[in-house]
Amino acid sequence: MIALIQRVTQAKVDVGGETVGQIGKGLLVLLGVEKDDDHQKADKLAEKVLNYRVFSDEDDKMNLNVQQIGGEVLVVSQFTLAADTQKGLRPSFSKGAPPQLANELYTYFAQKCGEKIKVECGRFAADMQVSLVNDGPVTFWLSC
Repeated sequence: MIALIQRVTQAKVDVGGETVGQIGKGLLVLLGVEKDDDHQKADKLAEKVLNYRVFSDEDDKMNLNVQQIGGEVLVVSQFTLAADTQKGLRPSFSKGAPPQLANELYTYFAQKCGEKIKVECGRFAADMQVSLVNDGPVTFWLSC
C-alpha cells in the first residue's frame, strides 16, 4: 500500500464539475493499493500518515503531524502509484489490486483516518480532477 502525501494549504477533488471532497490546511493523500495489501497494512499506513511529522513547529522544524495542527485529510484513490515502470515506455499495472479489493481498502483506509481527524474523499474509479496548493512544496512517499 502506497500513500503519496502532500502538505497543502487547500485541496479539492471534482468529478463531472462537482466538488466531491475539499479540505483546507492538511494532507492530500494519493492512495495506491497493491494486490498483496490487506487491512493490517491499511491500519499501519493510516497510523503512519496521521502521525508523520511534516508541519512546522514554533522553531520552523518539521515536528508536528496533521492531527497536532488541527488539519484535515483528503484521500484520493490513485491506482497508477502501483505501476511498475522498470521496463519499457508503458507502465504495467500487474502489481495493482483488483478493483474490488482496492475499493474496499481505500474505503477502509479513509474510515480509519476519519476516526481521528476530518477526512474528505474522492470518488473511487471516477475521472477526477484534483486541485491543490502544495505548501512548501512538501511531498513524501510512504508505504507499508
